[in-house]
Amino acid sequence: MPYTRHVVERGSSNSFVAKARPPTVTMPRIKALTTGSIPGFIDVVMNLNSPALLEDNLIWQAKTAGKRIVFYGDDTWVRLFPKHFMEYDGTTSFFVSDYTEVDNNVTRHLDSTLKRDDWDILILHYLGLDHIGHISGPHSSLIQPKLLEMDDILKKIHSALISKEAEGSLPYLLVLCGDHGMSETGSHGGSSEPEVNTPLVLISPAFKRKVGMEKPGVVEQVDLTPTLALGLGLPISQNSVGRLIPGVLDETSLRDQLRFLHLNGHQLSCLLKDSILNYEKEAGFEQFRVAEKAHGSWMKLYLEGNTSEVLTNMGKKVLKQYLEALAAMSSALSKQLGKYDLYSMIAGMVFLLLVLLLAMPEALSGEAAVDLPVLSVLLSLPFYLLCLLLASVHVLVCTSAESSCYFCSLSWGLVFAAVAFSSAMFCILVSMAALSLSSNAPRENSPLKSSGSEWSLSELDVLLLAGTVGHTLSLAASSFVEEEHQTWYFLLNTLCLAVFQDVCRKYFREQRGSGDEEDHILPSKDYHSAHPKAEIFSEKWLALATPPFTLLCCRLLRSLNQTGVQWAHLPDVGHWLNSSEHRTVLSLLAAFCLVLIYLLVQRRCSWVSKVALALGLLGVYSYRAAVGNVLFPWQHSSRATSKGTVEARFVYVFVLGILFTGSKDLLRSQIITADAKLKSRGLWEIYSGLVLLVSLLFRAHNLPVLCCCLLIQTLMAQFIWKRLHYDAAQTTIMHYWFGQAFFYFQGNSNNIATVDISVGFVGLESYVEAPAIFLTALSTYAGPLLWVCHLVCYLSSERDRSPVAVGHGCYCLALLRSVPAAAYIVLVTVLRYHLFIWSVFSPKLLYESMHLLLTAGVCLIFNTMEQSHSPSKS
Repeated sequence: MPYTRHVVERGSSNSFVAKARPPTVTMPRIKALTTGSIPGFIDVVMNLNSPALLEDNLIWQAKTAGKRIVFYGDDTWVRLFPKHFMEYDGTTSFFVSDYTEVDNNVTRHLDSTLKRDDWDILILHYLGLDHIGHISGPHSSLIQPKLLEMDDILKKIHSALISKEAEGSLPYLLVLCGDHGMSETGSHGGSSEPEVNTPLVLISPAFKRKVGMEKPGVVEQVDLTPTLALGLGLPISQNSVGRLIPGVLDETSLRDQLRFLHLNGHQLSCLLKDSILNYEKEAGFEQFRVAEKAHGSWMKLYLEGNTSEVLTNMGKKVLKQYLEALAAMSSALSKQLGKYDLYSMIAGMVFLLLVLLLAMPEALSGEAAVDLPVLSVLLSLPFYLLCLLLASVHVLVCTSAESSCYFCSLSWGLVFAAVAFSSAMFCILVSMAALSLSSNAPRENSPLKSSGSEWSLSELDVLLLAGTVGHTLSLAASSFVEEEHQTWYFLLNTLCLAVFQDVCRKYFREQRGSGDEEDHILPSKDYHSAHPKAEIFSEKWLALATPPFTLLCCRLLRSLNQTGVQWAHLPDVGHWLNSSEHRTVLSLLAAFCLVLIYLLVQRRCSWVSKVALALGLLGVYSYRAAVGNVLFPWQHSSRATSKGTVEARFVYVFVLGILFTGSKDLLRSQIITADAKLKSRGLWEIYSGLVLLVSLLFRAHNLPVLCCCLLIQTLMAQFIWKRLHYDAAQTTIMHYWFGQAFFYFQGNSNNIATVDISVGFVGLESYVEAPAIFLTALSTYAGPLLWVCHLVCYLSSERDRSPVAVGHGCYCLALLRSVPAAAYIVLVTVLRYHLFIWSVFSPKLLYESMHLLLTAGVCLIFNTMEQSHSPSKS
């Protein structure tokens, strides 16, 4: 941006690096720029449909003061300030595929507006640069032309303002700023340095002309609010935590500087009184009072006409005191806004957890009656002792807490009721557990004692349970949340090694033990007679190769996309593949992956679905070629790209066709004829349609993730889960672990900035909310969703083939009772409050509960099916 750089280096301007607070998405940032407050993470959700801003803000103050405001650009402003603009034209900010018209719709008003004199404030919010980042990242070839376009627009505005300056009006102010930055992947929302660092350039003839490039100062983004308010002669927003930017005042008199700082300090001190209980103890508040008194003494001398050097030195000292006081009060208020009511959060979590633990065993028991030992518990001594203990803890916390919390503000009657109810639930749980253990304990002459208990856990069971519980506990630490992918990578590698150990035991264990045990572990005589030795030999080595091959795939996929927080900035294979000089390599890789996807998916489909799948995958490659990611052999790399709308819709037709065919077969098997083979084919066809849709939404460099996902599923189903007789619960938890790991293999993280919103507009020519949300969610959670769908298809086909293979001895229900899935959901969801405190927002927050419910539901459904087939075992 040559003109902008010249103005920054040689013009009458002040330039800064403005730090934006997370979440770095548009609506919270606009809210921060206009109110001076720090938005909460609930504003991320509100960003989808911004309501009118009712909080005191700069736009409302300007309108109240009679300022005529004109706005063009992001329609988020129009939703936040619906009746504040004299004239406006909003453009939708969610259709990220458009980076030309969205800016042209703003620029087309510029010439006529700059010639007019009927406005006081003009706000322009351009979106093209942001959309290019979402589509192709910050290193795209589209970035430089867009920056030059923005530079020309700034030059046009500045030239128009300079021509008006000669008319003798007040000095103009041109503010150039960004609402947020851009990560290495082109997205935003998190707390990384590229996302929170934004430019802030103030251009005005009231500033001193520069003689060279200076190092820009660092300010908070909220500091712009009080600076603009005082510059425009408006009151500072009531909830603003910002402080006046010092460099802006250099050319004003010392008296005006002190007056501005006093106004800012008075506003912050009033906010401090309303926000902090013991505000007098705050160092900033005391400093402000001292500076205010010194300011009064200085004014007295000034009004008396004193012009000595003593007065100047005294004024500079007061100025320094004001600046220190403003910094301290602003920091204290910012910290106060970042605090959370942990006591109430913990109390609510414990209360909800007790309710779920109490409800889950009875809800899953399949009995209509719920028998709770309520009366005996209420008359027991432990109940009263626990009530006394919890009441003592409540009194201790509420009397020692420096700041009030919601739970402490409740009346004593409500608190006592909550304490009594929680104590009763806990005692009921203990009583039920004791009764359950006593009823399930094997008697001396019980066959369970001699032949081994039905509830004994294998080494793999211990690993699965310990890994799941350990992952839950790890979410209590913010660093484990930020780098959660490392936990899943470790658990997945350990699982592969454990499975490899089971395979080795199956094929290489010593020939000892009882005949029954060997019949259970080794292939039977009928199996040997039905399969030749060569086939058994090849199957043996394929089974042995599956876990190491899975380990190798996982290691390669880890290198494909860097994720998390600490190492997300490091280069990865995905960056290498997406560079323009390696487009041929990416094209060959994408073509190979699509062919392999077809070979892996088409096996269980009808011939109609096979043809549709082949044409659909060809359409996927055509779409990627149209948008410029890959090349056909006859294409040149310099070919103009398009949005690929026709190609994407071509694929959608085949996706819908495959889904319709699969749904038709599934309904026929359930309503017309009880054909297990037809039902299985219908499920697998629906699964293949989902795979085709995901392959369209995935970026070209992520197709190996989908390819490896299908390959691992095929190998594990053929040579591990089936041959090693893993039951439904073990298979379900393995699917869940793989699904979680593949969520991160895609490049996702617990940071909202990794959500790729550009996939929501594949095949769309305009912003349509429902399909955009569906496609974005599907692409983000494609890995876990594919593993859940594969679990349903696999267990269904295995149950129809052999009911015994589904599970043994209600293991699944026992797992759900011992580690209730609902309790796990609550822990995962509530413990993620660290995401808010540590400035990362998890798109998995809602997904975690849905995914766990789905996997737990699969366990429960197949356990119920098993009980219906074998009533004696129930």
